[in-house]
Amino acid sequence: MGKNFSIHQRKTQALLLIFLFLSPAIFGQNKSSEEESTPQNFRLMFYNVENYFDVLDDSLSNDEEFTPHGIRNWNYKRFLEKRNHIYKTIMAVGSWEPPAIIGLAEVENRFVLKQLAYKTPFAKYDYRILHEDSPDRRGIDVALLFNPKIIQVLNHELIRIRFPFAPEIKTRDILYVHALAYNQDTLHIFVNHWPSRYGGELASEPKRLYVAQQLANKIDELKKINPNAAIVVMGDFNDYPSNKSIKEVLNAGKDPHTCRLINMMTEDNRAIGTNKFKGEWGILDQIMVSPVLFLQDKSIFVIGEAQIFNADFLLEKDDHFLGNMPFRTYKGMKYHRGFSDHLPIYVDFVKKMVNTTTR
Repeated sequence: MGKNFSIHQRKTQALLLIFLFLSPAIFGQNKSSEEESTPQNFRLMFYNVENYFDVLDDSLSNDEEFTPHGIRNWNYKRFLEKRNHIYKTIMAVGSWEPPAIIGLAEVENRFVLKQLAYKTPFAKYDYRILHEDSPDRRGIDVALLFNPKIIQVLNHELIRIRFPFAPEIKTRDILYVHALAYNQDTLHIFVNHWPSRYGGELASEPKRLYVAQQLANKIDELKKINPNAAIVVMGDFNDYPSNKSIKEVLNAGKDPHTCRLINMMTEDNRAIGTNKFKGEWGILDQIMVSPVLFLQDKSIFVIGEAQIFNADFLLEKDDHFLGNMPFRTYKGMKYHRGFSDHLPIYVDFVKKMVNTTTR
């Protein structure tokens, strides 16, 4: 009996050792499953960076003023300072790390984007660049930077803008990006920089109305394929949320039952805008989403409101009017060493992570 008990004891000890050996992997797997089911947040931002030019003269565009011999005396030292300002702003908007999706306006070319993404401390995050040259007369474009660990781009294209009533006028294209969030949920992202108000608001309005209609047409195409398409529209629209191009043509507002898009940058209860003109703050920079992104029973949705990032370092005292104003790069033709004449905006998303581990 003693012999049998000894054998039984040794077997029990062996089983205990096997259990102790395997238990870290077992419990580690359960912990991983719990982590995979934890919701993930990611941030999207848009920023009109104001004239982010290199120092070279591009023969195909009117960029001569931003060269060493141009009227603004733009040089490599100033370019580096501008680049570093943009990096600092992006990191500040992200708090602990850059936003997963970064829409930019007024960038000259891919070179300046690569300088930002790969020649600053930003490089350690290994972001990807989406950019195409547009026919804008000054050579400024829109672009998208994204974190490939969170956003996986399937394809992208430009929505070309050609005015039938003014074919000689060239402007920025709309960048459309078809992507996935966490390799699961489809996102349709549009980055915009609509025609300016140069020449007056009313005189320039037909151009913005036309661009708004082209964007609306593309969104309607997507909704015909999938009525619940998750759509994000961001940019500098050079119109306010209450203007016809936004409110009527694009049909962006507050009502999820009647609006094509929900405008997350309406002017209600905002003490500050994204830009300031003649002492008045306004919201030219906006983020809009399809109503489905407000449904929290979906696997991906927006939380809270879109925010204007108005950190102190982006502002300066308004010498002519009350309060502050954006700390811009130039005042007239004088180099002012600031950041931009626009403030960045951002919004947060939640992605519900589905636990697919077999128990």
